[in-house]
Amino acid sequence: MNPLVSSLARCGLCPRECGVNRQQGKRGWCGAGGVTEVYRYGAHHGEEPPVSGTRGSGTVFFSRCTLKCLYCQNYPWSQEGQGREVDEIGLAAILKSLAVEGCHNWNFVSPTPWLPWIHAAWECVVKDGHALPIVYNTSGFERVEVLRALDGWVNVYLTDLRYSEPDSAKEGSRAADYVDVARRALLEMWRQTGPLETGGDGVARRGTICRLLVLPGRADEAVANLEWLAEAVGTEIPVSVMAQYTPAYQALQAAPWNRRPTAEEYGRVVEAVERLGFSEGWVQEYETPSPDSLVGFKMSPV
Repeated sequence: MNPLVSSLARCGLCPRECGVNRQQGKRGWCGAGGVTEVYRYGAHHGEEPPVSGTRGSGTVFFSRCTLKCLYCQNYPWSQEGQGREVDEIGLAAILKSLAVEGCHNWNFVSPTPWLPWIHAAWECVVKDGHALPIVYNTSGFERVEVLRALDGWVNVYLTDLRYSEPDSAKEGSRAADYVDVARRALLEMWRQTGPLETGGDGVARRGTICRLLVLPGRADEAVANLEWLAEAVGTEIPVSVMAQYTPAYQALQAAPWNRRPTAEEYGRVVEAVERLGFSEGWVQEYETPSPDSLVGFKMSPV
Protein backbone atom coordinates (compact mmCIF):
# COMPACT_ATOMS: atom_id res chain seq x y z
CA MET A 1 0.00 0.00 0.00
CA ASN A 2 2.99 2.34 0.18
CA PRO A 3 2.39 3.64 -3.37
CA LEU A 4 -1.06 4.76 -2.26
CA VAL A 5 0.24 6.59 0.78
CA SER A 6 3.03 8.30 -1.11
CA SER A 7 0.57 9.52 -3.74
CA LEU A 8 -1.25 11.68 -1.19
CA ALA A 9 1.31 14.47 -1.44
CA ARG A 10 -0.04 14.91 -4.98
CA CYS A 11 -3.24 12.92 -4.90
CA GLY A 12 -3.57 10.46 -7.75
CA LEU A 13 -5.87 7.87 -6.22
CA CYS A 14 -8.56 8.32 -8.87
CA PRO A 15 -8.47 9.08 -12.62
CA ARG A 16 -8.93 12.81 -11.92
CA GLU A 17 -5.36 12.92 -10.57
CA CYS A 18 -6.06 16.38 -9.18
CA GLY A 19 -2.67 16.52 -7.48
CA VAL A 20 -3.59 18.27 -4.22
CA ASN A 21 -1.54 17.67 -1.08
CA ARG A 22 -3.95 15.74 1.11
CA GLN A 23 -1.22 15.05 3.65
CA GLN A 24 -1.59 18.73 4.52
CA GLY A 25 -5.39 18.36 4.71
CA LYS A 26 -6.16 20.01 1.39
CA ARG A 27 -9.31 18.74 -0.34
CA GLY A 28 -9.22 17.14 -3.76
CA TRP A 29 -11.64 17.32 -6.69
CA CYS A 30 -13.87 14.83 -4.88
CA GLY A 31 -13.90 16.89 -1.68
CA ALA A 32 -11.86 14.39 0.34
CA GLY A 33 -9.23 15.78 2.67
CA GLY A 34 -6.83 14.31 5.18
CA VAL A 35 -9.23 12.43 7.49
CA THR A 36 -11.58 9.64 6.44
CA GLU A 37 -15.28 10.53 6.37
CA VAL A 38 -18.00 7.91 6.88
CA TYR A 39 -21.75 8.37 6.53
CA ARG A 40 -23.25 5.05 7.64
CA TYR A 41 -22.30 1.44 8.24
CA GLY A 42 -24.06 -1.81 9.06
CA ALA A 43 -25.23 -5.19 7.81
CA HIS A 44 -26.62 -4.61 4.32
CA HIS A 45 -29.10 -7.09 2.81
CA GLY A 46 -29.74 -5.28 -0.48
CA GLU A 47 -26.66 -6.36 -2.45
CA GLU A 48 -26.48 -9.27 -4.88
CA PRO A 49 -27.25 -12.60 -3.09
CA PRO A 50 -23.63 -13.88 -2.95
CA VAL A 51 -22.55 -10.61 -1.35
CA SER A 52 -25.40 -10.17 1.17
CA GLY A 53 -25.73 -13.84 2.03
CA THR A 54 -27.97 -14.58 5.00
CA ARG A 55 -26.26 -12.39 7.62
CA GLY A 56 -25.71 -9.32 5.52
CA SER A 57 -22.73 -7.60 3.97
CA GLY A 58 -20.72 -5.48 6.41
CA THR A 59 -21.09 -2.26 4.47
CA VAL A 60 -19.36 1.05 5.07
CA PHE A 61 -20.69 4.02 3.08
CA PHE A 62 -17.85 6.49 2.73
CA SER A 63 -18.53 10.17 2.15
CA ARG A 64 -17.34 11.83 -1.09
CA CYS A 65 -17.14 10.37 -4.58
CA THR A 66 -14.92 10.62 -7.64
CA LEU A 67 -17.97 11.08 -9.88
CA LYS A 68 -20.61 13.82 -9.88
CA CYS A 69 -23.67 11.87 -11.02
CA LEU A 70 -26.61 14.19 -11.41
CA TYR A 71 -28.99 11.32 -10.52
CA CYS A 72 -27.13 10.01 -7.45
CA GLN A 73 -29.45 8.52 -4.82
CA ASN A 74 -26.65 8.77 -2.28
CA TYR A 75 -26.08 12.48 -2.88
CA PRO A 76 -26.34 13.61 0.79
CA TRP A 77 -22.98 11.95 1.48
CA SER A 78 -21.46 11.37 -1.97
CA GLN A 79 -22.01 14.90 -3.28
CA GLU A 80 -22.84 17.07 -0.26
CA GLY A 81 -20.29 15.47 2.06
CA GLN A 82 -22.57 14.53 4.94
CA GLY A 83 -20.93 12.20 7.43
CA ARG A 84 -18.36 12.36 10.18
CA GLU A 85 -14.60 12.29 10.28
CA VAL A 86 -13.28 8.98 11.57
CA ASP A 87 -9.61 8.35 12.33
CA GLU A 88 -7.92 4.99 11.72
CA ILE A 89 -8.74 3.74 15.21
CA GLY A 90 -12.39 4.66 14.79
CA LEU A 91 -12.56 3.03 11.37
CA ALA A 92 -10.92 -0.10 12.77
CA ALA A 93 -13.60 -0.16 15.49
CA ILE A 94 -16.30 -0.04 12.80
CA LEU A 95 -14.72 -2.95 10.93
CA LYS A 96 -14.40 -4.96 14.13
CA SER A 97 -18.05 -4.33 15.02
CA LEU A 98 -19.18 -5.61 11.61
CA ALA A 99 -17.11 -8.76 12.04
CA VAL A 100 -18.41 -9.36 15.56
CA GLU A 101 -21.97 -8.83 14.30
CA GLY A 102 -21.43 -11.79 11.97
CA CYS A 103 -21.39 -10.06 8.58
CA HIS A 104 -20.05 -12.16 5.73
CA ASN A 105 -17.58 -9.55 4.45
CA TRP A 106 -16.39 -5.97 4.63
CA ASN A 107 -18.06 -4.03 1.84
CA PHE A 108 -16.40 -0.68 1.10
CA VAL A 109 -18.69 1.63 -0.90
CA SER A 110 -16.86 4.36 -2.85
CA PRO A 111 -13.57 3.69 -1.05
CA THR A 112 -11.17 5.14 -3.63
CA PRO A 113 -10.44 8.54 -1.97
CA TRP A 114 -9.78 6.83 1.35
CA LEU A 115 -7.73 3.75 0.42
CA PRO A 116 -4.60 4.47 2.53
CA TRP A 117 -6.68 4.98 5.68
CA ILE A 118 -8.91 1.96 5.00
CA HIS A 119 -5.89 -0.28 4.59
CA ALA A 120 -4.31 0.99 7.81
CA ALA A 121 -7.54 0.33 9.72
CA TRP A 122 -7.80 -3.12 8.16
CA GLU A 123 -4.28 -3.96 9.32
CA CYS A 124 -5.24 -3.06 12.88
CA VAL A 125 -8.32 -5.28 12.82
CA VAL A 126 -6.48 -8.23 11.29
CA LYS A 127 -3.79 -7.99 13.98
CA ASP A 128 -6.63 -8.10 16.49
CA GLY A 129 -7.75 -11.46 15.08
CA HIS A 130 -10.59 -10.45 12.75
CA ALA A 131 -10.53 -11.21 9.05
CA LEU A 132 -13.30 -11.07 6.45
CA PRO A 133 -13.26 -11.05 2.65
CA ILE A 134 -13.09 -7.53 1.20
CA VAL A 135 -15.70 -6.33 -1.30
CA TYR A 136 -14.58 -3.31 -3.31
CA ASN A 137 -17.86 -1.58 -4.27
CA THR A 138 -17.16 0.98 -6.97
CA SER A 139 -18.62 2.97 -9.85
CA GLY A 140 -15.83 1.56 -12.00
CA PHE A 141 -14.07 4.91 -12.33
CA GLU A 142 -10.70 3.63 -11.17
CA ARG A 143 -7.04 3.96 -12.14
CA VAL A 144 -5.50 0.67 -13.24
CA GLU A 145 -2.27 1.64 -11.48
CA VAL A 146 -4.11 1.95 -8.17
CA LEU A 147 -6.03 -1.30 -8.70
CA ARG A 148 -2.73 -3.11 -9.19
CA ALA A 149 -1.72 -1.99 -5.72
CA LEU A 150 -4.85 -3.75 -4.40
CA ASP A 151 -4.01 -7.08 -6.03
CA GLY A 152 -4.17 -9.80 -3.38
CA TRP A 153 -6.00 -7.57 -0.88
CA VAL A 154 -9.43 -7.22 -2.52
CA ASN A 155 -11.37 -10.48 -2.77
CA VAL A 156 -14.49 -9.38 -4.64
CA TYR A 157 -14.91 -6.46 -7.03
CA LEU A 158 -18.47 -5.16 -7.33
CA THR A 159 -18.14 -2.70 -10.19
CA ASP A 160 -20.27 -0.77 -12.69
CA LEU A 161 -20.38 -0.10 -16.39
CA ARG A 162 -22.62 2.96 -16.54
CA TYR A 163 -22.07 4.32 -20.06
CA SER A 164 -20.73 3.38 -23.46
CA GLU A 165 -20.71 6.91 -24.92
CA PRO A 166 -18.39 9.69 -23.67
CA ASP A 167 -21.07 12.37 -24.13
CA SER A 168 -23.43 10.50 -21.82
CA ALA A 169 -20.70 10.03 -19.23
CA LYS A 170 -19.87 13.72 -19.34
CA GLU A 171 -23.50 14.77 -19.01
CA GLY A 172 -24.45 12.21 -16.38
CA SER A 173 -21.31 12.05 -14.23
CA ARG A 174 -18.90 14.80 -15.37
CA ALA A 175 -16.46 12.14 -16.58
CA ALA A 176 -16.08 12.12 -20.36
CA ASP A 177 -13.31 9.52 -20.08
CA TYR A 178 -15.45 7.12 -18.05
CA VAL A 179 -16.01 4.54 -20.78
CA ASP A 180 -12.36 3.84 -21.49
CA VAL A 181 -11.35 4.14 -17.83
CA ALA A 182 -14.07 1.83 -16.50
CA ARG A 183 -13.50 -0.81 -19.15
CA ARG A 184 -9.75 -0.92 -18.54
CA ALA A 185 -10.42 -1.06 -14.80
CA LEU A 186 -12.80 -3.98 -15.19
CA LEU A 187 -10.25 -5.93 -17.19
CA GLU A 188 -7.73 -5.45 -14.38
CA MET A 189 -10.27 -6.52 -11.76
CA TRP A 190 -11.05 -9.63 -13.80
CA ARG A 191 -7.34 -10.38 -14.17
CA GLN A 192 -6.94 -10.27 -10.42
CA THR A 193 -9.97 -12.29 -9.33
CA GLY A 194 -11.49 -14.12 -12.30
CA PRO A 195 -14.95 -15.72 -12.15
CA LEU A 196 -17.10 -15.67 -9.05
CA GLU A 197 -16.20 -18.28 -6.45
CA THR A 198 -18.52 -19.04 -3.55
CA GLY A 199 -18.24 -21.13 -0.41
CA GLY A 200 -20.56 -23.88 0.72
CA ASP A 201 -22.89 -21.21 2.09
CA GLY A 202 -23.21 -19.59 -1.35
CA VAL A 203 -21.40 -16.45 -0.21
CA ALA A 204 -18.80 -14.89 -2.51
CA ARG A 205 -15.19 -15.61 -1.66
CA ARG A 206 -13.55 -14.22 -4.79
CA GLY A 207 -14.45 -12.79 -8.19
CA THR A 208 -15.72 -9.81 -10.14
CA ILE A 209 -19.38 -8.86 -10.56
CA CYS A 210 -20.41 -6.23 -13.11
CA ARG A 211 -23.50 -4.10 -12.51
CA LEU A 212 -25.37 -2.42 -15.34
CA LEU A 213 -27.83 0.24 -14.21
CA VAL A 214 -30.26 0.89 -17.07
CA LEU A 215 -30.51 4.66 -17.52
CA PRO A 216 -33.46 6.47 -19.14
CA GLY A 217 -32.97 6.96 -22.86
CA ARG A 218 -29.70 5.01 -22.75
CA ALA A 219 -30.70 1.35 -22.83
CA ASP A 220 -28.66 0.92 -26.01
CA GLU A 221 -25.55 1.86 -24.04
CA ALA A 222 -26.21 -0.92 -21.54
CA VAL A 223 -26.60 -3.32 -24.47
CA ALA A 224 -23.32 -2.06 -25.94
CA ASN A 225 -21.57 -2.73 -22.63
CA LEU A 226 -22.98 -6.24 -22.51
CA GLU A 227 -21.67 -6.83 -26.03
CA TRP A 228 -18.26 -5.48 -25.02
CA LEU A 229 -18.21 -7.73 -21.94
CA ALA A 230 -19.09 -10.80 -23.98
CA GLU A 231 -16.25 -10.11 -26.39
CA ALA A 232 -13.56 -8.75 -24.05
CA VAL A 233 -14.14 -10.88 -20.95
CA GLY A 234 -16.60 -13.65 -21.79
CA THR A 235 -20.12 -14.54 -20.78
CA GLU A 236 -19.02 -16.28 -17.57
CA ILE A 237 -18.64 -12.94 -15.78
CA PRO A 238 -21.66 -12.44 -13.50
CA VAL A 239 -23.77 -9.46 -14.56
CA SER A 240 -26.32 -7.67 -12.42
CA VAL A 241 -28.87 -5.84 -14.55
CA MET A 242 -30.62 -3.19 -12.48
CA ALA A 243 -34.04 -1.60 -13.01
CA GLN A 244 -33.91 0.54 -9.87
CA TYR A 245 -33.05 3.90 -11.45
CA THR A 246 -35.24 6.56 -9.83
CA PRO A 247 -34.79 10.28 -10.53
CA ALA A 248 -33.05 12.03 -7.66
CA TYR A 249 -30.89 15.04 -6.91
CA GLN A 250 -30.22 17.22 -10.00
CA ALA A 251 -31.85 14.69 -12.34
CA LEU A 252 -35.27 15.88 -11.21
CA GLN A 253 -34.81 18.99 -13.39
CA ALA A 254 -33.00 17.39 -16.35
CA ALA A 255 -34.68 15.41 -19.14
CA PRO A 256 -34.52 12.50 -19.83
CA TRP A 257 -32.85 11.85 -16.48
CA ASN A 258 -36.05 12.96 -14.73
CA ARG A 259 -37.93 9.75 -15.54
CA ARG A 260 -37.54 6.05 -14.97
CA PRO A 261 -36.48 3.82 -17.86
CA THR A 262 -39.52 2.42 -19.62
CA ALA A 263 -40.41 -1.26 -19.53
CA GLU A 264 -39.53 -1.45 -23.23
CA GLU A 265 -36.08 0.06 -22.62
CA TYR A 266 -35.38 -2.30 -19.77
CA GLY A 267 -36.66 -5.25 -21.79
CA ARG A 268 -34.11 -4.56 -24.53
CA VAL A 269 -31.29 -4.95 -22.03
CA VAL A 270 -32.73 -8.14 -20.54
CA GLU A 271 -33.12 -9.56 -24.04
CA ALA A 272 -29.45 -8.81 -24.74
CA VAL A 273 -28.38 -10.75 -21.64
CA GLU A 274 -30.24 -13.79 -22.97
CA ARG A 275 -29.17 -13.30 -26.58
CA LEU A 276 -25.49 -13.01 -25.71
CA GLY A 277 -25.59 -16.08 -23.48
CA PHE A 278 -24.51 -14.75 -20.10
CA SER A 279 -24.61 -17.71 -17.74
CA GLU A 280 -24.19 -16.04 -14.34
CA GLY A 281 -25.91 -13.11 -12.72
CA TRP A 282 -29.15 -11.46 -11.74
CA VAL A 283 -31.88 -9.42 -13.42
CA GLN A 284 -34.09 -7.21 -11.27
CA GLU A 285 -37.82 -7.18 -11.80
CA TYR A 286 -38.89 -4.03 -13.55
CA GLU A 287 -41.05 -2.99 -10.59
CA THR A 288 -38.54 -2.46 -7.78
CA PRO A 289 -38.76 -1.49 -4.10
CA SER A 290 -38.23 1.98 -2.75
CA PRO A 291 -34.64 3.22 -3.13
CA ASP A 292 -34.44 3.58 0.67
CA SER A 293 -34.10 -0.20 0.88
CA LEU A 294 -31.08 -0.11 -1.42
CA VAL A 295 -28.94 2.54 0.23
CA GLY A 296 -27.62 3.35 3.67
CA PHE A 297 -30.46 5.29 5.26
CA LYS A 298 -31.38 2.52 7.71
CA MET A 299 -27.86 1.79 8.88
CA SER A 300 -26.05 2.91 12.00
CA PRO A 301 -24.83 6.52 11.92
CA VAL A 302 -21.20 7.18 12.74
